Amino acid sequence: MRRLGYEAYLAHGTDWGSRIALYLGDTDPDHVLGLHTTLLRSLPEPGEDPSTFTEDERDRLADTDRFAAELNGYMKVQGQRPQTLSYALTDSPVGQLAWIVEKFKDWTGAPDRPEDAVDRDLMLTNVMLYWLTGTSNSSSRIYYEHGHWSGNDLPDPGKNLKAAKPSTVPTGVAVFPYELSRPIRRFSERSQNIVQWNEHDAGGHFSGMEVPDYLIADLRQFGRLFR
Repeated sequence: MRRLGYEAYLAHGTDWGSRIALYLGDTDPDHVLGLHTTLLRSLPEPGEDPSTFTEDERDRLADTDRFAAELNGYMKVQGQRPQTLSYALTDSPVGQLAWIVEKFKDWTGAPDRPEDAVDRDLMLTNVMLYWLTGTSNSSSRIYYEHGHWSGNDLPDPGKNLKAAKPSTVPTGVAVFPYELSRPIRRFSERSQNIVQWNEHDAGGHFSGMEVPDYLIADLRQFGRLFR
């Protein structure tokens, strides 16, 4: 960012972008004015008494457990056998479509069909980016690389993302009800300097495609804090 001429900037991320934004805050806190994310991992400390959790906190932790138990098969295959999978996805447009659209069904607020949450043409456009460019393999390599981290030059991203010292960078969080793992504020505040926290009434993991107006409004509200 400094090479591009920006001495100060904000960072926003979802999914892997959330991790990248957090790393930016850790590595360049003097120049990162603030971080904004829709996916912030927040778990209780090991051995923390579950009887102290509210009903809402238990529901959110259950969502995280469900993802680990039922919804992360794609992650395991892409993390262990990405090359084998890529032949099928590159060979079959229907296979590529099914592999991705399944996520729009499971990770959004769609009551029945994925297009109930995200416009069908928008989903097809998203899938075509992988199909026409033949990048099913290269786009999923991040899962393999994450699982086979060498540890030679950077901290292991499979470990706790946050250092023992809490971040001082102002952080904004947009929470959507159908996100894979909804963060818990009091746990998040142990590692992040939370200055904005909005709980929305619609949207899921693909908030930018599902409820773009909500996400844009959240980002604008966060940006105004730094004018």
